[in-house]
Amino acid sequence: MDLVVKKADFLRELQMFQGIVERKNTIPVLANILLTAEKSGIQLLATDLEVALESRCEASVSKPGTTTIPAKKTYEIVKALPLECDIRIRDDKGFIKLSADQFESRLQTLPKEDFPKIPSPSGKGGASLPGETLRKMIAKTQFAITSDDTRYFLNGALFVLEANQMRLVATDGHRLALVSAKREKGKKGDGAKAILPKKTLGELKILLGGDEDGKKNKKKTQVEYEQGENHLFFTVGSRVLTSRMIDAQFPSFERVIPKNNDKTIEFERDRLTRAIKRVVLMANERSRAIKLQMQNGAVVITSNSPDFGDAREQLSVDYSGDTVEVCFNAHYLLDFLGEAETSGVQLEFKDETNQAVMKPVGGDGLDYTYVIMPMRV
Repeated sequence: MDLVVKKADFLRELQMFQGIVERKNTIPVLANILLTAEKSGIQLLATDLEVALESRCEASVSKPGTTTIPAKKTYEIVKALPLECDIRIRDDKGFIKLSADQFESRLQTLPKEDFPKIPSPSGKGGASLPGETLRKMIAKTQFAITSDDTRYFLNGALFVLEANQMRLVATDGHRLALVSAKREKGKKGDGAKAILPKKTLGELKILLGGDEDGKKNKKKTQVEYEQGENHLFFTVGSRVLTSRMIDAQFPSFERVIPKNNDKTIEFERDRLTRAIKRVVLMANERSRAIKLQMQNGAVVITSNSPDFGDAREQLSVDYSGDTVEVCFNAHYLLDFLGEAETSGVQLEFKDETNQAVMKPVGGDGLDYTYVIMPMRV
């Protein structure tokens, strides 16, 4: 193998793999990227056996070949090299030589035969999804995915493609985030349903942060989505993200969304966010519990901690119903407020024991519903 690649191009691709490769694993080759040099350029592939990413990069290849390179160390070295330099990569008996300007290093490789086989899309075509819409849907739901490994069926978000819409929903048992977006009728993939792992969503969101040239071109980015027997494939430009599906039954989330909340209050999102951030400073550090007392013309937000004291802030609102006091986890509220994007949000509730619902007022074409369980303290 002998090739020359521009630093900016190589660094951009290497950066995409850093979240895929696991630092701690029982299979050494999984810490490496499979590098294949062809006349048309180089192909890079990395996996943790659950998620895999394949990409391509322009390069001048004088001698084709395949090897595996350490993902983290190669990235660190390339990042430290001078700007706008050309990098030469050559085989060297169990090592690769990586050089640029006056710098040269040797990196130990592992046999390419040890690298696992990764499934590929069928090429028959799947559903074409708008990239920026999908990125926003991920941002509005991924924080609600549970971190409890024992409840593996909640370790991802349910993705549903229907004739005229696509939906993404996540829950950890204490709150539920559901977002829907319209689709053009007649598109492929109708009826597809799969639980997308949390890591897959995170890596897909990174891929959708910009186009493959590193420029912001989000609105035009399309994602080709294909669902295989056990794997999911997301093609974004020249990159392919492959993921195992979570083989489980997702809870019937429609039953969680309350239909009889009869009280509604509208807030200015930024004002509510700032108030919660101030009041939570005096909340119990473990529960992060704050109380919202809804009363005539105002909502009073309070917190208290036996170790520090208490805090209180009042917001003027248009409300004339019964006085109701509801306790919430402040961080759960802030997660929603951070992704709502609209200037106004509304809170729908019934009493201090039933689920409340938060929604943006207005919006960007997405139907966003956030269900949150009150706390009992």
